[in-house]
Amino acid sequence: MARVKRAVSSHKKRRKVFKLAKGYFGAKSKQYKSAKQQVMKSMHYAYTGRKLKKRDMRRLWIVRINAEARQNGISYSQFMNGLRQNGIDLNRKVLADMAVNDKPAFKQLAETAKKKVQA
Repeated sequence: MARVKRAVSSHKKRRKVFKLAKGYFGAKSKQYKSAKQQVMKSMHYAYTGRKLKKRDMRRLWIVRINAEARQNGISYSQFMNGLRQNGIDLNRKVLADMAVNDKPAFKQLAETAKKKVQA
């Protein structure tokens, strides 16, 4: 059986880590051990950040919808409840976009939601 030399695969592995660590400060971009540790930590932060981004966007959409709903004389919870009761199935992303860019259409939705809540 032939002897396996690992030089090519080892260099490839190291090159991949150094490419990911490019731009890091000091030893974190120059020494393999430090670079590998920092890349692992960075990947973990990136994974967590992708989850937090979804949470943050939803909060932003709710704030925008609430602000515009209150401009039209109805609270966020009453607005969403009124839409649900009327069978209007729009997600928060679309509603937030309407609140910012299409105020007349949002006002119509708010009126529709108000009627159902007051009835």
